[in-house]
Amino acid sequence: MHTTHNELNLTREEAIRVKIPLREALIGDRDFYRRAAAVVLPMMLQNTLTNIVSLLDNVMVGRVGTLPMSAVAIVNQMFFVLYLCIFGSLSGAGIYSTQFFGKQDEEGVRVTVRLKIVIVTVIVTLAMILFLTCGTWMIGRYIAADTSAADAAQTMHYARTYLLIMLVGFYPFGFTQVLGGTMRESGQTTLPMIASVAAMAVNFVLNLLLIFGYLGFPRLGVAGAAIATVISRFVELLIILVGALRDKEKYGFFRNVFHPFHIPGEMVLPILSKSMPLMVNEFFFSFGMAVLMQCYSVRGLNIIAAMNISQTVANVFTQAFMSLGGATGIIVGQELGAGRLVSARRIAWQLTALSVAVSVLFGLALFAVAPIFPQIYNTEPEIRRLATNFIRVQGLCMAIMAYGNNMYFTLRSGGKIFITILFDSCFVWAVSVPVAYLLAHLTALPALSIYLTVTLLDLIKCVIGHMMVHKGIWVKNIVADL
Repeated sequence: MHTTHNELNLTREEAIRVKIPLREALIGDRDFYRRAAAVVLPMMLQNTLTNIVSLLDNVMVGRVGTLPMSAVAIVNQMFFVLYLCIFGSLSGAGIYSTQFFGKQDEEGVRVTVRLKIVIVTVIVTLAMILFLTCGTWMIGRYIAADTSAADAAQTMHYARTYLLIMLVGFYPFGFTQVLGGTMRESGQTTLPMIASVAAMAVNFVLNLLLIFGYLGFPRLGVAGAAIATVISRFVELLIILVGALRDKEKYGFFRNVFHPFHIPGEMVLPILSKSMPLMVNEFFFSFGMAVLMQCYSVRGLNIIAAMNISQTVANVFTQAFMSLGGATGIIVGQELGAGRLVSARRIAWQLTALSVAVSVLFGLALFAVAPIFPQIYNTEPEIRRLATNFIRVQGLCMAIMAYGNNMYFTLRSGGKIFITILFDSCFVWAVSVPVAYLLAHLTALPALSIYLTVTLLDLIKCVIGHMMVHKGIWVKNIVADL
């Protein structure tokens, strides 16, 4: 790495004042790319394969019909809120576990794991109660008023069936995020990748058998897709548990993590002060995304189906910059925890430059293949046309999303939670949602134009994020005194 003796043991203020040459901010050395690849490639492979399987799942459900596909898309949009709440709450604790690992403090990592388990248990329990009591009402908010009574009833039936079965997989999903996330935060990304790939294989095979009824299995349609997903989540958790218990040298921070199950009181408040605001941020961000979808759905169920196709396809390509964003949080966090503050600044910019460059290539590829994937679905030509155009928008705007994503993870790596909340969920509710709502309800603009406008608003986030990261307000070792 580029760290020099003169850069070590600098105070925070001194580290911020160190000027990083433009070339070093854009291009790293061989050690940088080797380290980045070791963290990013397994994450990218895992996330890409996950999204490829999700795409295949989506295609399979789409082959059943437009209404089942729309129903699954509605429920998954609701689940998206839960998933990001879990992600946000664990990310807050993950800031500490990443820096504890950089500090080589295994007991500190264990404490964060215990607190993560408690947090996930509470969140999942509350979410299950909410979906069981209010699920039908929430699904109904996505069904456009001009939908025929027969189509509305069928959509509701498919969505309720899918929702109730998927609830069974919430706990294994949550605990997998705790254990697998901690492994990734320590830089050990291979086992989570293996577990995810195995789970995806199980999910794909069971989808073929249970959705379409191959090899004598019952043809269950939407219910079969949910059952396959639930089983695959138990498989993923089991593989991670077995791997963590077997390799006690590599995963020493899991040793005695459950016994004694002790969380020092003086660490609870600092960690929760990061976890809870991030959970609230992710809740409001994901809820904002759900509201945006509802705004687009004013134009009809066709829009939900088309956006479901486009997002599923685009997710395969966006995993490159999403993985690089996650790697930014991990690598930069470890540098901060180790006290290498100038190196943390340098690496943050290098990873951002890499993320944008990769996203330009992936975005162009996505734009080029946009017309191909919608043809696989058993749906109307108009939905295929809309999906193609939504995919093209995401391809053209991918570099913008990548830059904003890296700014977010950089700010978060130093524990600047309040700023990331302003940068993330507050922006969605103050800018994106009002614009989408006004355009959807007060104009005759097509959904595609509204979506493009809302997506381009992220340019504002890029400018604000760049200013914040450039000032170095995030450069802080938050575990130095713990």
